[in-house]
Amino acid sequence: MQNPNPHAVLLASPGMGHFIPAVELGKHLATHHGFDVTIFVVAADASITESPLFKPPQTPNPLNLVLLPPVDVSALVNSTASVVTRLVIMMREALPLLQAAISSMKSCPTALIVDMFGTEALAIAEEFDMLKYVFITSTAWFLAVTVHFPYIDEEAEHKHRVMKRPLDVPGCRSIRHEDTLDLFLDQTDRNLFSGFARIGMEISNADGILVNTWQDLEPSTLRALENEKFLGRVVKASVFPVGPLVRPIGQSSKSEVMDWLDMQPMESVIYVSFGSGGTLSAKQTTELAWGVELSQQRFVWVVRPPVDGDASANFFNVTNSHDGTPSYLPSGFFTRIRNKGMVVLMWASQTEILAHKSIGGFLSHCGWNSTLESMVNGVPMVVWPLYAEQQMNAAMLAEELKVAVRPKIQPNAGVIEREEIAGMVRRVMELKGNEMRDKVKELQRSAHQALMQGGSSYNSLERVSKDCELKLHRLSATALGP
Repeated sequence: MQNPNPHAVLLASPGMGHFIPAVELGKHLATHHGFDVTIFVVAADASITESPLFKPPQTPNPLNLVLLPPVDVSALVNSTASVVTRLVIMMREALPLLQAAISSMKSCPTALIVDMFGTEALAIAEEFDMLKYVFITSTAWFLAVTVHFPYIDEEAEHKHRVMKRPLDVPGCRSIRHEDTLDLFLDQTDRNLFSGFARIGMEISNADGILVNTWQDLEPSTLRALENEKFLGRVVKASVFPVGPLVRPIGQSSKSEVMDWLDMQPMESVIYVSFGSGGTLSAKQTTELAWGVELSQQRFVWVVRPPVDGDASANFFNVTNSHDGTPSYLPSGFFTRIRNKGMVVLMWASQTEILAHKSIGGFLSHCGWNSTLESMVNGVPMVVWPLYAEQQMNAAMLAEELKVAVRPKIQPNAGVIEREEIAGMVRRVMELKGNEMRDKVKELQRSAHQALMQGGSSYNSLERVSKDCELKLHRLSATALGP
């Protein structure tokens, strides 16, 4: 029997950066647009099910979270394979599991929505006569580069990769070599190159592309993606900006961090965190500690043990200081910053922290989830990109949107010294009426309006909903026969 509601199946690739936006998209579809939703999660093991985030959210329509049987790709990739290569292979190995799961459903779903690492699953959508969508959990600018990538000729690639010239993207901001994607810097992995080109082609041929951005944030790039003179000539699909989709603030729970923030003046604290996957070298960790101390600003810093690419990193979690300061931080650091800052080891509730009234800045790796959380809370940033498309995010935030400051050198090109770190922190925190803070508050208002009923992102999802309803009616008519 055909389901009376459109049923969207979402496929989330490994990593919280893909899982969280998939859940938020599913919640919006189920809460505001009349969908039943099933989210299939691919992971290397079952540990994600222990996360409180894996609990199915309460929505008017059903929203089910299903962990596909974990896939082990250790025999298929070598230890030096890139994260992108590993993700693509994991998703490929999960395809039979997804196919079996969809095949066992009582009625066929209306649409399959995958992220960029799951585009090979779009063939399964065709097999079951489902609409096929790709959800880009990054910027429209990153989407533009991805769909343009298969059409970059050898001369343009050589100029960008070897001669370090900017890469032109039709109708969009060019990418400087220092802000480019990791795959342009890797001279050895041609499989990564060809795989990324395949992904770009598969995205372009979907029925629709959803992007975790909003119309007023990237208007010129979104226009270029649909303009036949620019990228519209290669992108066959409609582009739907549906963001900012971020995790909402949970029920307020008492914690040492939140209690400390409650006692601080408004917008007086900078939050320092590099996300769940970001690590620094031992030397850079030391310089960062001195930098936030020298800035003389209040701070909350989520610290992870440094990684220098050698076995000694495993020994960094010992403490050797009388005040409990870990050995990878300057001796006596905890004592000196006792009244100014708070150090949290490994993890903190970022959503709640960024929403706190005392937070006035965010020093971040500028992964897109973290960036969106900063903008929806009206918090300016010190951007410290580490990998993937984070260099592009940093350039957009600092130079185009002007809501952030960035170091003079790329963090992966050398050590950023304490004096520069202190200066960047002060620049964000001390000028209360500065243009940067005003601009990010404007973006905060714009983001809120985009998601409201009648807003640009709400209307984008409503268009997706209408397309799925039409598909559902056609399927129902076919099932009933003449």
